[in-house]
Amino acid sequence: MEGLLLRFDAPLMSFGGVKVDHHNITDRFPGLSSFAGLIANALGWRHADGERLNQLQDRLVIASRWDLEPQVVVDYQTVDLGQPKMKEKGWTTRGEPEHREGGPAAKFGIHQRYRHYLANGVLTAVLALKDSEVPDLDLIEYALRFPARPLFLGRKTCLPSRPILLGRTQGENILTMLRAAPRSKRSAHLAGQTMSARWPAGLTDERPEQIKPVYDCRDWLNQWHAGSRLVAEGPIQEVPPCT
Repeated sequence: MEGLLLRFDAPLMSFGGVKVDHHNITDRFPGLSSFAGLIANALGWRHADGERLNQLQDRLVIASRWDLEPQVVVDYQTVDLGQPKMKEKGWTTRGEPEHREGGPAAKFGIHQRYRHYLANGVLTAVLALKDSEVPDLDLIEYALRFPARPLFLGRKTCLPSRPILLGRTQGENILTMLRAAPRSKRSAHLAGQTMSARWPAGLTDERPEQIKPVYDCRDWLNQWHAGSRLVAEGPIQEVPPCT
């Protein structure tokens, strides 16, 4: 099996979890929709490309681990949308004016948000595909190396501090490739210690308590989260490939 080796290294990351009231929480690991959105952005796709995004998401096989564990940070944000300047149309990055929709409270009320972030961590991931349809690994590799737009890790404010793509990798399966990936330099002082990881369930003899459902799939056509899958979470050890 062949895959791409990625590394997420940034002051802040945020991987959309299930939103609860005013809390925009983050999942502990990036999900399928996170990777689909990252790749689509690198390819220059738009939200209107919902069918292509759904097809890409269905083809992804992902495993990831924390080389350096992050800290959870909660950012409290508030804004009074009733201010005169907030009632005017705003310009978007698409070069078109836009105004908020919804009822009076949604348009002009005082809004509070608690946005959850993962701070100062380093995550290594392996990305593979279930088939060789387009976009294939070659095209995705090129797009991540020369992205059509700036890339971010979850929210647009979460900019990577280094290139995301490390290169190609091969192995028996996605978990084997993740174990063989060299540890990041920032976590070199933790060499020999286990790393918390997530991979598709059924790749090894997982214990029942390691299996859990995650809700990391998105219906890109209708722009909402939908669908779940089973994953395994647990500690893994770096296992350098035989030479």
